[in-house]
Amino acid sequence: MRLTNVAHLRLPFGRLLGYDVTVGRLGRPLPVSFDQRRHVGAGDRAGSWMALSFTLSAPVPSDALAAAWLAVVARHGTLRSIFSPGEDGEPRLHEVEIFPGDWVEHPIAPGQAVNDALRDVLDHACPPYSRPSHRLCVLETAAGPTVVVAADHSHVDMWSMLVIARDLLTALAAVQDGRAPSLPPAPAFAEHTRALRDRPAAPAEVHHRWAEVLAASGDVMPRFPLSLGAATLQHERVEVRDVLDVDDSAAFSAQARDDGVSTLALVVAAMTDVTRKLAGTPLRAVFPVHSRYDATWNDSVGWFITNSVLESTDPDPRASAEAVKEAVRMGSWPLEDVLRPWGGMPEAPGMFAISWLDLRRLPVRVDATGLEAQYVGATIRTDGVMLWFILDEAGLHLRCRYPDTPEARQHVGTWLDTLIAHLQSRARESVGGRLPLGDRVYRVQRAGRADVPALVALLSDDEIGRTREGAEMARYEEAYDAIARDSAHYLAVVRAEDDRIIGTMQLTIIPGLSRGGTARLQIEGVRVAATERSHGVGTAMLEWAHDHGRHRGATLVQVTTDRARERAQAFYARLGYDSSHVGFKRAL
Repeated sequence: MRLTNVAHLRLPFGRLLGYDVTVGRLGRPLPVSFDQRRHVGAGDRAGSWMALSFTLSAPVPSDALAAAWLAVVARHGTLRSIFSPGEDGEPRLHEVEIFPGDWVEHPIAPGQAVNDALRDVLDHACPPYSRPSHRLCVLETAAGPTVVVAADHSHVDMWSMLVIARDLLTALAAVQDGRAPSLPPAPAFAEHTRALRDRPAAPAEVHHRWAEVLAASGDVMPRFPLSLGAATLQHERVEVRDVLDVDDSAAFSAQARDDGVSTLALVVAAMTDVTRKLAGTPLRAVFPVHSRYDATWNDSVGWFITNSVLESTDPDPRASAEAVKEAVRMGSWPLEDVLRPWGGMPEAPGMFAISWLDLRRLPVRVDATGLEAQYVGATIRTDGVMLWFILDEAGLHLRCRYPDTPEARQHVGTWLDTLIAHLQSRARESVGGRLPLGDRVYRVQRAGRADVPALVALLSDDEIGRTREGAEMARYEEAYDAIARDSAHYLAVVRAEDDRIIGTMQLTIIPGLSRGGTARLQIEGVRVAATERSHGVGTAMLEWAHDHGRHRGATLVQVTTDRARERAQAFYARLGYDSSHVGFKRAL
């Protein structure tokens, strides 16, 4: 899923509409979490919201979308609550009733970018003390609407935005089918706040470790280790980068598994190494962790994030894994008690925070690709560095926000460039692309266009291939182009140590509805050079292909071979393939 901010958001041009709900009188008081108090206590301000945008494939009646949105609000208690300033300056939170309202059109001025118009709407609608501090917006076009759901951060986190999108789509489908858009109740975030207050206080060793990390940072939360220039709020600079594509991400994850650590731990190891080389210090950062400590809260909406601190001194992957585990443990206790000696969270200019979200592991899923979904941040002024990593089926992505000063451009930019180069190099040199066989090591890569003649030679190098291959090379190159355009296909080349191409296979991920929505890995065109046969290369290639399919969600692999290829049939049988089906082909 693309990580962006409102200035970089990809939006179509159309009518910009917003839905104004009606808010009833204040109801019963609700508990305020530590992080909510810190966030809302800073007062009303622009840019405190976060949003999710997605595109629907066909026009939707506005009353249907409004009905679906009201069903989402009815399900989630935090969307039916508002903050107000107390007489003592502390924010108060109250339950409210939300009633139907009206759609209003927000004008887009001549020459004004759609992004700027949307930002103005959300900055006005979603400050902490708004009634309510969330907003449903739609950009209407002839092709279909782009929906933007935004809320003040005190009520949502990134996980919550996925829940909201999923619930809105579910309710909308019910409305369009003529059914009531009712959604089952979900535990409210206020219940989580109460439950968290009832958890035991942190043990002494946790207090001690927090004190050690903060002391190493000057008794404030960790700061970026290089100069950012003036220690005052500055216009932000936002960089959005695709760090690892789907292939490099798979290879990187394979390296993490081989090292016995998580993908996150291997990224932390890389950040530790880069920080030591550029700044001569350990990696220290604010490290947000989820407080959804059990499945009770998986379908709830709220700010289920608390902060921890991460200190990683050793770039060895296992040492970095231990640092991550320690940070998670340190964030598993009520922060109000932990941070009391500092009078709350001791923030300072230059604060450095690293956020990580692996969408593949979340119990809440949406079709981010089909919906063109984007996580959207607001535009703000900042004096610190915030780094968000998102890992999904398309690879590893990041968004970084930092003060737009000459020093920050140089130092944060260099740190990011060095980190990304490190991660990409680690992926391409990883075990994920290696086929070790005895004292030899082959490598698997996506084929390039220049490899096509060598692949055609491999396909032709047997009694059957000699009779059916031999078209003009331009035909093969056109076929290669069609394969390369679609990431569902992986045309592999296997290279020996001297860089010779000695094998090939074409792998395709096929989604399907049958077998409960099973995705299949189709393997075609498996060839090994005559000089390399009977050495185990083919077996190693198929095992690599199976890992490729698993990483992309396939749970079934299928392969076809000509009846005349008796040795190939025996080969597949030895690898556990069952000839359970009969295949048919005809010319078109």
